[in-house]
Amino acid sequence: MKTILWAALTANGNYAQSSAEHPPKKEAFDDFAAQAIAAGNFIVGRRTFEAMRGNGGGGGGPFADIDIVVVSTSMNELPGVKVVGSPQEALDYLQEKGYQTALLAGGADLHNAFLGQGLIGEIIFNFAPVLEGKGLNLLIDQHHYQYKDVELLDFKPLGNGVVQLRYAVGS
Repeated sequence: MKTILWAALTANGNYAQSSAEHPPKKEAFDDFAAQAIAAGNFIVGRRTFEAMRGNGGGGGGPFADIDIVVVSTSMNELPGVKVVGSPQEALDYLQEKGYQTALLAGGADLHNAFLGQGLIGEIIFNFAPVLEGKGLNLLIDQHHYQYKDVELLDFKPLGNGVVQLRYAVGS
C-alpha cells in the first residue's frame, strides 16, 4: 500500500497552525480534499480530527463518503470513524478494505510516528505564504540525527501564493 503524508507548512517550514484569526489557505484545504477524495480515505490523529470536526470538516462536506481512520491511544470509539491504536493498525484496516493508497492527514506527532516507522512512501507539502515564529516540525527520529533522501516528483503553484512540492521518500 502506498502511504502519502500530506501537510500544510509555512514558508519557514513549520506546520501551519490555523486559528480563527489565521484560517488555513483555501487552496491548501481544497488540495487536501481532492487528495482525500482520490484516495477514498485519510488517517488522522485524534486532536487533529477534533480540530477538523470543530471547523466543519472531518465527516461532512467533501468527506461524507470517505473512510476516516483516527489513530488514538486514549479513545476507543468516535461516531462515524474507525479508531485504531497505531499507525500500522490504520494501514492494515485500510488495506483490508481494499485501498491501494492511504492519505495521512496529520498532525505532527502522527506524521513523525509514521516517518519513524518507515511507513511513508510519498510526501506532499503545501507551503503557505506566511511566516510563523514558532511551530511544529517533521522529525524522522527525535533521538538520533538521520538523513533521508527524497526525490522531487512534482511542484506546482496552487494559487494565492500556495506552492506544492511532492516527493518520493527514499529507503
